[in-house]
Amino acid sequence: MKIFAISDLHLSKVVNKPMYIFGDSWSNYWDIIRQDWRNKVSDEDVVLVAGDVSWGLNFEEAKPDIDEIAELPGQIVICKGNHDYWWGTMKKMQSFLPENIHALHNNCLRFGDVLICGTRLWSIGPTNTDEDNKILYGHEMKRLKNSLEAMEKERKQTDTVICMLHFPPFDFTQKENDFTALFHEHGIKKVVYGHLHGDVCRADPYKKINGIEYYLTACDQVCNTLVQIL
Repeated sequence: MKIFAISDLHLSKVVNKPMYIFGDSWSNYWDIIRQDWRNKVSDEDVVLVAGDVSWGLNFEEAKPDIDEIAELPGQIVICKGNHDYWWGTMKKMQSFLPENIHALHNNCLRFGDVLICGTRLWSIGPTNTDEDNKILYGHEMKRLKNSLEAMEKERKQTDTVICMLHFPPFDFTQKENDFTALFHEHGIKKVVYGHLHGDVCRADPYKKINGIEYYLTACDQVCNTLVQIL
């Protein structure tokens, strides 16, 4: 079993939000991703999609996008991104999603000896000072703790744990913070995230900080190809 990751698909079969307006890297990007996905992934593998899956505002608008992803091979794990307005409660998500797509929300998912935990997260740094952002930050901290606690209940000594987020778990300074402290506390060695886009993005697709491997998998930052995590 292999674990791959990609994020920020921003699919829009129903909603008229074409991504090619953001530059050449978004031209036919979904066709490129799907071909790469089919070339790399078998039915026994797992693909992590780290948020911003669909521009749909509700289940009805998101369904064609979700169905296209479900046609691809592998077991697929998704987390909520800041643009996933269609996302619902866990009960509603379980009823809505196809059998091979699994939602990560206050929980932990097992695939063989690999555990997947995580949450959307929120922005970090000096711009995150207004009251609404502080509230969202607190909610995401709680959700991350819930997911990590669920992971610890499942964890065996031989397991590998991967934490999947949408927002990066640090600002441009890459300083330690409350979120990275939780990674160290729970022995997390691999973290996947997305959210960062564009030619001005200065984040490295891969970095290792204080013993933890961080993978930026926003599709335009990884040439619209899946990144092998494990």
